Amino acid sequence: TVAVNFFHRRRNLALGLQSMARPVAGAINIQVISLVAQGYSWRVAYRALGVFALALIVPMFLVMRRRPEDIGLRPDGDRLPDPGPATPATASTSVPGPLPSGQRDWRAREATATPTFWLIVAAEALIILTSGAIGFQTVPYLKDSGLSQTYAAVALSLASLLGALGNPAWGYLADRLSPRRLALFITLATALGTSLFLTIDSGRTAFAVMVVWGIASGGLTILGSMMLADYFGRSSFGTISGLMGPIQLGFLGLGPTFGAVLFSLTGGYTALFVYAVFAYLAAMLLIYSVRAPRPPRVAAIERIE
Repeated sequence: TVAVNFFHRRRNLALGLQSMARPVAGAINIQVISLVAQGYSWRVAYRALGVFALALIVPMFLVMRRRPEDIGLRPDGDRLPDPGPATPATASTSVPGPLPSGQRDWRAREATATPTFWLIVAAEALIILTSGAIGFQTVPYLKDSGLSQTYAAVALSLASLLGALGNPAWGYLADRLSPRRLALFITLATALGTSLFLTIDSGRTAFAVMVVWGIASGGLTILGSMMLADYFGRSSFGTISGLMGPIQLGFLGLGPTFGAVLFSLTGGYTALFVYAVFAYLAAMLLIYSVRAPRPPRVAAIERIE
């Protein structure tokens, strides 16, 4: 409700607050599942996680809403629409030339026909694949660096928690700066944070670097959503981001396998971290190539001319 309630005026801050929930809950889950696995076994821990997830499904269906209008509210500062033959959305499409970001709500079919959408999707897929590959190798890597399983789990939880707490700040800044520029900065910071893994010589250093990486990479969870909302508006945001969802989940599922394969082929973690640095830089180039899309009607007129 908080996230949708002021989507218009503070939409990126709302996305930051919303995206903070998953990593914070994940940081708690890591500790709980680690304790269950140590006390019983990892099989029991996975069963407990599955039962807990199933138990949450019904309450989630009961409380989740798509728009503030669904619960009788309007976005903060939003005025009632003025009756008339033309709405702001239809008026904006008649203006010649490219429109500034956020001035028009796009339909899902229109958005997927633009290079902007697919550049964002490609960058997100690469980032998720890379972050998944590192994230699921974190505990084994820290144990191989000399830490106990308990301290390795604490490092992963702390990295996830601190990264999540930074998401509202990223969202707040994105409401005042260009989300694309902010995404470039976050991706570059993550690439630099990942490069620190190549300098580790002890378990304590590994612990500190994992926390630094978690803080830097925390903002990556809202990159795509911020840019989609900025370029394509609110009207079809759920559908547009939903089209990106299966791709995100697919690459998230590939990440752990990809990281494990790299480790098995090379016998260490160096190749994984070298790949990760270059992958984040490649994602940064994709984001750099993103430009505000042209409305379909304007693009059609330009092609005719």
